[in-house]
Amino acid sequence: MKLRIETRAPTRIDLAGGTLDIWPIYLFHPGALTVNCAITRYASCVVETQASRSQEIHLVSRDTKRRESFPSLEALERARRYRLPLLAQLVRFFRPRTGLTLTTDSQAPAGAGIGGSSAMAVAICAALDRLTGAALRLEDWIHISRDAEAIVIRVPTGTQDHYPPAFGGASAIHLEPGGERREEIGCDLDELERRLVLCYTGKPKQHGINNWEVFERHIRGDRRIWRNLARITDVARRLFAALNRNKWEETGRLIREEWEFRRRNLPTISTPVIDRVIVAARRQGAMAGKVCGAGGGGCVALLIDPAARVRVEAAISAAGGEVLPHGIDREGVRIRVGAKRRFEEP
Repeated sequence: MKLRIETRAPTRIDLAGGTLDIWPIYLFHPGALTVNCAITRYASCVVETQASRSQEIHLVSRDTKRRESFPSLEALERARRYRLPLLAQLVRFFRPRTGLTLTTDSQAPAGAGIGGSSAMAVAICAALDRLTGAALRLEDWIHISRDAEAIVIRVPTGTQDHYPPAFGGASAIHLEPGGERREEIGCDLDELERRLVLCYTGKPKQHGINNWEVFERHIRGDRRIWRNLARITDVARRLFAALNRNKWEETGRLIREEWEFRRRNLPTISTPVIDRVIVAARRQGAMAGKVCGAGGGGCVALLIDPAARVRVEAAISAAGGEVLPHGIDREGVRIRVGAKRRFEEP
């Protein structure tokens, strides 16, 4: 019998502490954490099994307009290269016993830095887990997704990008010896939603390379990188506390501080467009702005006075950015099986 499983997972805005989540950097900065929130720009996955006994596996990415097919799981596992490597690696992990078509789509622009590939990986894990009956935990999907991404990009990856897709909401990811743990932030999510603006500044030339270079220099003992990440650790902790108290002025000041330390790590983290967007938005009522993810392009997140939204968004467009409408996702990854009209919890 033919089966259809649909999943969707939110992307995220990171507010402080990025890069610290890459092992083993956080071990050298006691108290390290990242602060982020899930947003309503989704990665989605549809898994459809074959009505016949066909063992063919078809992988399709709608947003990148790529596809590839294999006559069987064994053929997929024997392949040396993939056109859609993240999809293929996750199929390899779950090893479905039936033929299928796995189709993905994403509302994150190319190289946006809002965790689009991580959200995609979590959505795929949710669909394949339901198909195979693996019954793994959300935390298992997070670690499987992280490792699959590392295999694909061939550099170390962190875990902060995978928690918002799995759980939704606003979170602090505490990075501790032996593993990480999630703590929900107790801020007013409606108010945070009113105060966030997201804009896209263009695709980075080398997406993700900044994080790898910072990681490499940190491991080599670069004192400037160590100092900056130590300061980012301290700022992230204070930002977590400010958000818990709904202290928006203090939150804005700390996001500004975090961005100043972050951009000092490498000259390629910011770009002329990013700088123009943040300066123009600040002049029109934005309290703070910072790049999302590794930088070099992608998205900028801004904390604003809600009364200034119209002016800030106009300034962003005039400076060369594209405003991306969004809200805060409160649910995390969701699953829909067959003809059900609503998504359900995993």
